[in-house]
Amino acid sequence: MRKYLIAGNWKMNMKPSEAKVFAKQLTDSIKDVSSDVIVMIAPPFTALQAVGEAIKGSVIKLGAQNMNDNEKGAFTGEISADMLLDVGVEYVILGHSERRQIYKESNEFINKKVLFALKKGLKPVLCIGELLEERESGKTNSVLKTQLVEGLKNVAKDDMKNIVIAYEPVWAIGTGKVATPEVAEETHKFVRDTLAEIFDKTVAENTIIQYGGSVTDASVDGLMKQPDIDGALVGGASLKADSFTRIVKFVR
Repeated sequence: MRKYLIAGNWKMNMKPSEAKVFAKQLTDSIKDVSSDVIVMIAPPFTALQAVGEAIKGSVIKLGAQNMNDNEKGAFTGEISADMLLDVGVEYVILGHSERRQIYKESNEFINKKVLFALKKGLKPVLCIGELLEERESGKTNSVLKTQLVEGLKNVAKDDMKNIVIAYEPVWAIGTGKVATPEVAEETHKFVRDTLAEIFDKTVAENTIIQYGGSVTDASVDGLMKQPDIDGALVGGASLKADSFTRIVKFVR
């Protein structure tokens, strides 16, 4: 039986001092979360250690927003898997639309990160999603299939138990627009069917597939009622303790 994963992507927000206080507040507000809900927060790199200390012993898992695909070396400004592991990181978000669009990360490059994260024992959250013009021109499924096939290339079937897929329609990220539960479910079903094609039905049925894209405390309940939506990757609302707590405690 799949669990739900509610993850907060803090992006480039919160200084370490602010993040530590906020994380402590979250540990208190969601300590009674349902046992079938996994909670993860991904602060900026500079706040990982402080947040890790604040959530130690709580139900919250620590995540990172990105990672380099090399062991170490002359990669100015980058962060290695070992650095993340050393501060207690368990999950790493890879292929986020902002990395794809702003920093021009390709499916091939993202795939290298996925494989390296698995090798190091981190759990990748692989983000996929289409642009507004791609949806309007009927290319959603072909775009997502390409991102899945190329992003999961050479991933062993057994390793899929440690991978989360996050479907984020790019047109809904930070815009206030949210796909209706029915539209989101239709796309999640396609993603699950594609995973069955790439691997098998068992893998597809056991893989957590999150929805991301302006998820709020007002929209979460309808989304989580859908059979193929297994959680949310939350942006702006994860920076507000009350909103994120309500999202974590969604009503089914």
